[in-house]
Amino acid sequence: MSAPMSQQEPGADAASESAVHAAVAANVRRARLTRGLSLRDLAELTGLSKGFLSQIERERANPALSVVVKLGEALDLTFAELTRIVPTEPEIVRSASTGGVKARARMLFAELERRRFDLSEGYLPPHTVGVPSDHGRGSVEYAYVVDGHLTLTVGDQDYPLGPGDTVRFSSALAHAYSTAAEAATLLSVVCYVDE
Repeated sequence: MSAPMSQQEPGADAASESAVHAAVAANVRRARLTRGLSLRDLAELTGLSKGFLSQIERERANPALSVVVKLGEALDLTFAELTRIVPTEPEIVRSASTGGVKARARMLFAELERRRFDLSEGYLPPHTVGVPSDHGRGSVEYAYVVDGHLTLTVGDQDYPLGPGDTVRFSSALAHAYSTAAEAATLLSVVCYVDE
């Protein structure tokens, strides 16, 4: 007799499905507007009705896989780009011990979308209190702490980070970096939507 399969939390499938619908809606609308297309233009490119496209963008319709593929072809987007869910909580990769190894490389985050980005090196003296700001709708920030300790504040939540820690978060949200008694150096990349 086989062991029973593990059960997911009730509602987990519905929440995941809802998140994908929201991602498709936002990504289709953003790509359509970026390309200067009206709903009528997109309807002509896909063979789908203008009303159905409007429902997709407003999360009122549940598009079939074949519809998502048609939208991707018309908007020159991959399936991954159309279904990409923008993270709402920071994702932190903690420092890894080198274990005496002299050279190493590890993937911290991979980005599948075509995006414009800025790369910055930041030095924060001791007792720096960052001013909350954002980088605009759809932006994502990646940061790597080279040395020192700092606190990333996103909204009203604090995330302590140390040497070798890496974080990815939606920089469309107001955020700031601060230090205590120790200075810190970090590298950051801000990726912007291709608009």
